[in-house]
Amino acid sequence: LQISKRTEEGLNLDTEKGQSVWVSCMALYNTVNPLKFVAQFNGSSGLSSLLAGCIFDSSSMVKKDPKLEKVLREAAMEDNTVVIITLNEAWAAPDSLFDLFLESLNTGNGTQRLLNHLVVVALDLKAYQRCLTRHPHCYFLTTEGIDFSNEAQFMTSTYLSMMWRRIDFLRSVLEMGYNYVFSDTDIIWFRDPFPWFFPDADFQIACDKFYGNPNDKGNRPNGGFKFVRSNKRTIEFYKFWYGSRDKFPGIHDQDVLNKIKFDPYIDTIGLKMRFLSTDYFGGFCDPSKDFNVVCTMHANCCFGLDNKVKDLRVMLGDWRKYASLNATEKETHRPTWSDPENCRYDTDMVQKFEATIHLFLALLISLLLLFKGVPTHLEGLHSKGNFSVLSSVIEDICYRTVL
Repeated sequence: LQISKRTEEGLNLDTEKGQSVWVSCMALYNTVNPLKFVAQFNGSSGLSSLLAGCIFDSSSMVKKDPKLEKVLREAAMEDNTVVIITLNEAWAAPDSLFDLFLESLNTGNGTQRLLNHLVVVALDLKAYQRCLTRHPHCYFLTTEGIDFSNEAQFMTSTYLSMMWRRIDFLRSVLEMGYNYVFSDTDIIWFRDPFPWFFPDADFQIACDKFYGNPNDKGNRPNGGFKFVRSNKRTIEFYKFWYGSRDKFPGIHDQDVLNKIKFDPYIDTIGLKMRFLSTDYFGGFCDPSKDFNVVCTMHANCCFGLDNKVKDLRVMLGDWRKYASLNATEKETHRPTWSDPENCRYDTDMVQKFEATIHLFLALLISLLLLFKGVPTHLEGLHSKGNFSVLSSVIEDICYRTVL
């Protein structure tokens, strides 16, 4: 096989080394799963997906940590499901995000039982020590050469390392046979989310922006909240996701997900991906309007630890007021969230910028249609009113520009 000049995965191997790596890897991979080898090689996603599934399989052969196995086993539900959050020193400080998260589970509707199944993954020693004072199921995840103790500013090298370390860790949890709900620590829980999950989905994820169809890959996902079932499809997907970081350098896991979710390889492995509605799993980007069904609130579209804590605490206060109402009052009162004070500038700016961009887009499409200069595929989308994929791209640009 001559792969010396292939750059599909950013690989630049000389012929001899390329043949050695390729043949050795394929021999091992084919031995483990020969049918998958044939299916991937003949699949429409081509060499890139095959390499992603092959080269990054080596991590799965690392010996499992017995301490992690013990923590997961003790916290797991009967069906081997756990709830996972990650924690560093900044988030673990008293009256910060960790305390607020635990408080929300203690006061939510049917969420108290989930505390028994919560695994707190500490990213530094001080976070681990603080966890031990507040919770029984703590695990210290070490990363050699990187200090995760301070607040990781968005898109810095520390932030990117933290996000990708998290993806690799979650893959290992799946390989150990555990399903999980992963939650960012800046999410407060109001209600047990399990009744709102799709029973047939392998991978389901919350959204910054949800367009109404849980199967629409144009929805803009947020990696801060997801429910993943352990099976061959999800394990393979996580390897592909983690392996794709080198194909898209300098961007975080969520943006890479937005790119690879359209890859034919997702269909090749048979992954059932669903997007969760913001009606139930909301955030500052797109808050849930109905207190009677809302499960979580994410401090997305907001920067700064103090800002997140202050505004989440206000919303937890709103929830307490709602929870104090009787059943009739809950149906008739229709409470609303207090406007975020510290995060309001970010959200308002994004929404105004989005509205401007969408207006420009509508005018542009109208002009193109008027002069019959619009490409055929766009005209088809226009006639169906289906701009979710295009809107997702535009809004992502808005968020990157404004925030």
